[in-house]
Amino acid sequence: MDVGVARESILGEKRVAVTPESARQLIGLGLGVVVEAGAGAAAGYPDAAYAAEGARIVPSLDVATVDVIAHVRPLDPPAAARLKPATVTVGLASPSSELPTVRALAEGRVTAFALELVPRISRAQSMDALTSQALVTGYRCVLEAAIRLPRFFPLYMTAAGTIPPARVLVLGAGVAGLQAIGTAKRLGARVSANDIRPASADEVASMGGTFIRLDLESAEAAGGYARELGADRAVLQRQLLAPHVAEADVLITTAAVPGRPAPLLVTRDMVAAMRPGSVVVDMAAESGGNVEGSVAGVDVVVPTADGSGEVTVVGLKDAASAMASDASRLYAKNVANFIALLTREGEVHPDFDDEVVAGACLTHDGGVLHEPTAQALAALAAATGSPVLRAGEGREDEEIEGGAG
Repeated sequence: MDVGVARESILGEKRVAVTPESARQLIGLGLGVVVEAGAGAAAGYPDAAYAAEGARIVPSLDVATVDVIAHVRPLDPPAAARLKPATVTVGLASPSSELPTVRALAEGRVTAFALELVPRISRAQSMDALTSQALVTGYRCVLEAAIRLPRFFPLYMTAAGTIPPARVLVLGAGVAGLQAIGTAKRLGARVSANDIRPASADEVASMGGTFIRLDLESAEAAGGYARELGADRAVLQRQLLAPHVAEADVLITTAAVPGRPAPLLVTRDMVAAMRPGSVVVDMAAESGGNVEGSVAGVDVVVPTADGSGEVTVVGLKDAASAMASDASRLYAKNVANFIALLTREGEVHPDFDDEVVAGACLTHDGGVLHEPTAQALAALAAATGSPVLRAGEGREDEEIEGGAG
């Protein structure tokens, strides 16, 4: 059986789902690896490196000729429609926002696995792509802030005077938030953080940050992840956060809900209350944003409330792709480990009695196994008069990565 790897079609996406190292792992499982020429070039992995590990390089990958497709970004509907029945796909699928693709996969009787749906259990950690990519994003967002802030991050004591350290506030202490805390601390900043899960205080402290406690009820979901606050509590949260935001030189927001709009944590008025020259980095800008008015891929300038200067709001976009080499190294390992779970004696045969396999499955045998996506497709079908697809048993996902709202 062959695993196919195509060049990513989304403009600006530099990552690749299989690296030469992970190709070696897949070949060791008895699988063939077919790589479209140039698929890894943007991430620093040349065709020759794949060939040296035993992969076959083709000028253009015909997805209908392979048994497994490994991808980074969600497939588009035409690509999904070209897959032969029983093809297995493994990658990020963004099911709630890519309903036409999910329908095409189900109608084509494709077995699609969405890495966003991998259960958050210890046995599945090596397959958790959300975590691996959040680590990259958390690191990158601090660098984006540092190059825009017109001040040093660290404390400097010089003959000309003392320069105090920058004050960095991180909202959300999930994987990305903790990485942001650690990176800002290593750059010498004074770092504080908030999360709606009380248990995250120890994690913040372990990275060198100071935990800000707000007078809010705990919002911890199963597995230690956060659940979204109700509207009234969210308003109170913003009110309690406002003075802390105003004191920060750099604000980094990291709360994201896979497949759903990001929670609003910071209003425009809160941004305007910051000091001139301050920088806000919204890691969730691509999914609606934690900061009011942020735009993915754009630096938005907000005048300060007193009219004395401006605050820059950075809508982070393609952060993991900007560090494509290491992001791909981690992601490809997640993909290879997941495919290894599906493989027995050189054949990919998913065992749906395995909770990791069943939990990550989006479509199979003409049905949609992820219940929230099945419900969204049913609602879309009712609105458009389209046929309703068969729904399978699945789990609902209510967890927030970052836990700040």
